[in-house]
Amino acid sequence: MTVDEVMAELVALDDPKMRAVNEKHGDDHGINLTKLRALAKRLKTQPVLARQLWDTDDTAAKLLALLICRPKLFERDELDAMIRQARTPKVHDWLVNYVVKKNPHAEELRTAWFADPDPVVASAGWALTTERVAKKPAGLDLTKLLDLIEARMKTAPDRLQWAMNHCLAQIGIDHPDHRARALDIGERLEVLKDYPTPPGCTSPFAPTWITEMVRRQNG
Repeated sequence: MTVDEVMAELVALDDPKMRAVNEKHGDDHGINLTKLRALAKRLKTQPVLARQLWDTDDTAAKLLALLICRPKLFERDELDAMIRQARTPKVHDWLVNYVVKKNPHAEELRTAWFADPDPVVASAGWALTTERVAKKPAGLDLTKLLDLIEARMKTAPDRLQWAMNHCLAQIGIDHPDHRARALDIGERLEVLKDYPTPPGCTSPFAPTWITEMVRRQNG
C-alpha cells in the first residue's frame, strides 16, 4: 500500500465519537486502537512506509508508523528528533515503549533526555529510567532518584510529574530497602492522591500503588 492508500484507510476508520473521547486526553485522532493494530498486522513490518507515515504529522499515521517500523533501524539523532515531534501523549508513549526501548541507543537517550529542559522530553528519560529501575537497576543511584523526585515532582508539569511518580512507585515496589522512603515521599507530596480511578483499577497515588503491588507479589 502507498502512503495515500493508507491515509485513505485511516480516514475511513475515523470515528467522531472516539475522537471526542481521545481529545479529552490530548490525542487528536478518532481511531479505535484495536482496529489500528489490525491494520498494522495486515501491513506487517515496513520500515520505509513507517517513515513516510511518520512524516505526515498525522497522529493516527504516526501511531501506525510506530507499529510497523523496525525499532533497531533508527539512529540516535532520528529518535531524538522524533521524541520532539511526538506532540500527543499516545504517540509519545508508544514511541518510548515500542521503539526506543528496543533500540540500541536507548541508554544513551535515557541519560540525555533525563536532563533535557523540555519537560515532555524529560518525561521520556524518566520513563526509560523506570524501565531500568524494574529490569536493570545495577548502576542506578536510587537514593539520588528519590532525592530528585522529592525535590521536583510536586511542581513538575503534568506529563513529567506522571513519569516521576511512576518511577517513585517502581522504586517502592521493586526495592524493599527504599520502600519506606518511597512511601513517605508519596504520602507527603500527595501527587495524584485524588486522581479518579475506575473500579477494579489501582490508583496511581504512589503509596496505594506500591502497597497494592507488594501485596500481590506476596500473595
